[in-house]
Amino acid sequence: MKNKKIIIMDETLREGMQYRGLMFSPEQRLKILEFQEKLKVDICQAGYPPAHESEAHAVTTLLDHAKKNNYAIRIAAMGRATIHDARILLSTRVKDLHFHLHIKNHTQKDQLDVILHDLLNTIEFVKKQQPEAVLSIAMLDIGRSENRILEHCISFFADQKIDILSLPDTSGMMSPNQVFEKISLFSPKSCDTKISIHCHNDMGMASANSVMGILAGGQVLEASALGIGERNGLADLYTTAKMLQSQGIQMNLNIDDIHTFKAYYEYVDSIVYEQKHDHLLTVNTPFFGDAVKTHVAGTHAGGEYGMASEERFFLNILCGKSLVKKYLDSHAIDCPADLLDRLTMKIKSKSAQLNRCLTSADIKALVSSVSHE
Repeated sequence: MKNKKIIIMDETLREGMQYRGLMFSPEQRLKILEFQEKLKVDICQAGYPPAHESEAHAVTTLLDHAKKNNYAIRIAAMGRATIHDARILLSTRVKDLHFHLHIKNHTQKDQLDVILHDLLNTIEFVKKQQPEAVLSIAMLDIGRSENRILEHCISFFADQKIDILSLPDTSGMMSPNQVFEKISLFSPKSCDTKISIHCHNDMGMASANSVMGILAGGQVLEASALGIGERNGLADLYTTAKMLQSQGIQMNLNIDDIHTFKAYYEYVDSIVYEQKHDHLLTVNTPFFGDAVKTHVAGTHAGGEYGMASEERFFLNILCGKSLVKKYLDSHAIDCPADLLDRLTMKIKSKSAQLNRCLTSADIKALVSSVSHE
């Protein structure tokens, strides 16, 4: 895996507009693109132009902004795999055109051949209009699709030299081992076509599923800031990429720029809160939330991971002497070292008596008590 390099596709703008009807303003879209460029995201999936002329205009605006400022990020637009939608995507002047195609399980081979023939017409139309087009086709969805359909389509896309084939768990129903098995089966058959991993989070598995999809042979990661997206969202951009990096996967994404990542996440969260009165960035958000540096059991009080501004310690019946010492130091409470064992036992007993964690006033009173015994 150490020599494997993947492409990062940030879908915050497109999928984010599917999060409970959220709407990004033109200014917000530009700001989000600026974050993506600074973090060295490879592809910004900027929107869905066939939905409305304003969406097409937004994509074009982002493309022009990227060109004007010499951004390295590529701007992509998405639509259905039809000539009608292809015309609209081409009108935005993007060269990265992403299409989605849904084939039902009861589709027979002759029907499938007709669908793929129509798709071939769309592909040829795009290539004639834009010879430099980079094409992505999303097959919806691998959790429900029969292997015979997927295998037939993958062979077709490989023969047509489609640049990217997205194999999404659109329903968010798969487990990590199922994603790994499915991608392992099909990735060797894709030839030069890159397999893209797009997982939804209905069962809370999106990031884990995405990691396993990449490890199984995927070459493109589709994710979003804070996992924002349709229903319960997608894979989270930072944590998914971080887990892959820790296993030797290479990428352009600047994982180490955690301050820009945090600013990006805070910005997206502020938009969500303004419109939906909810926070996506919460105390329990992995890495960026404050809970990752709160400790009750001493064996967990390393505090070496996460971005919380400070470590916080809570003393109850589960505390040990080392955690008590860290609590005292963080609150500038003096206690002789030879009294720590007795103080710890008093803290446990007082916590059990009161059935709660102790406050700093409680701790100071107990320190005074053991000091005068």
